[in-house]
Amino acid sequence: MMHYRHNASRSMFRRYEEAIRKADLSSITDARSIPIEFLVKQDGSVAVNYIPFDWVNPEARIVLVGITPGFTQWLNAVREAQLQVRAGADEETVLRKAKQTGAFSGSMRPNLVALLDHFNLHKWLGIHSCQQLFGEAAHLVQTTSALRYPVFLDGENYGGSTPSMTRHPVLRHLLVEHFLPEAQQLKNAVFVPLGPKVSEALSWLAGQGLIDGRRVLDGMPHPSGANAERINYILGKKARTALSAKTDPVRLDLARDALHAKVGALINET
Repeated sequence: MMHYRHNASRSMFRRYEEAIRKADLSSITDARSIPIEFLVKQDGSVAVNYIPFDWVNPEARIVLVGITPGFTQWLNAVREAQLQVRAGADEETVLRKAKQTGAFSGSMRPNLVALLDHFNLHKWLGIHSCQQLFGEAAHLVQTTSALRYPVFLDGENYGGSTPSMTRHPVLRHLLVEHFLPEAQQLKNAVFVPLGPKVSEALSWLAGQGLIDGRRVLDGMPHPSGANAERINYILGKKARTALSAKTDPVRLDLARDALHAKVGALINET
């Protein structure tokens, strides 16, 4: 078993609060134009930028784990944080509002909700639809990423494959020093990794004895628009015979059926 110590609780937010306050967001059009004041770490073509996503909901029953926030999420979260900072809000409010506004925002949110509802997670949570997790039922969810702060590779959103999250030293540091302590606070929640790369990262943590693998509900495709074919197949909107050669229906069927079984077991326990 590997042991890690977390340099707890000093807020990264305070380090970047002034950058958030002063940022001219109208001039930031892509990841390459994010001001240097937001840079957390640079290692060759890998750049990590701060996003105000440090808020943790300790009462969460479900944790949605993406790969890393993309540029759209960065911009939406910083815009909301800037509004809150300029209005004089306290740190907890700034971080909570930024997280709830920016997390899984943009075109991926409808896909995410459709997938969560398809697997009946709304029934386990006792709500009408998982759309409510981004509104009146926000108290039930923690939205996060295996790599909490946005990672860009040559100025583009990092997709989770190359370099490896568990092998690249900067990315592994993000996983262990930021995601892991967050996960360890959420003792009563289940974790839903979005896509196989996040599943691999959580499996690696479980293999090190750092999280409980029994609480990981893997098998859901990433809700990105780039995964439209896989998502539509899972949702029953695209026939098996219409799939392109790049999509493996056997693997998708196995993952789908296993996840349905896991969620069904949760529902039966309640």
